[in-house]
Amino acid sequence: MTFDEAIAFALTLDDTELGKTYGMPAVKVASNGRAFLFRSHEPDTSFGVAMDLDSIEILKETDPDTFWQTPHYVGWEGVLIRYDSKDEERVREVIARSRDFVAAKPKPRPRKRK
Repeated sequence: MTFDEAIAFALTLDDTELGKTYGMPAVKVASNGRAFLFRSHEPDTSFGVAMDLDSIEILKETDPDTFWQTPHYVGWEGVLIRYDSKDEERVREVIARSRDFVAAKPKPRPRKRK
């Protein structure tokens, strides 16, 4: 699944919109403005999704060829998904779970300007 295909699928999910995070394309939950699918720091091989830390560990243990993290993502609620995954159905399920995970979060508080 390419990044564009992942975006297309994510936009079929309820309450989603195309946006940006850190200046890069992302799919966000429209009601809270939080990104759940985003371009990774490894754009040639993977895209990222937001996920709880326990689920990330399970995904990495059960399918390390698909789900992984660079040191940048370790300890953060984000896991990378390789474009060449053999199980696109599982990738779609993880994207949908990511949307649900992020949809349950409140809107971020505005940052104070200095």
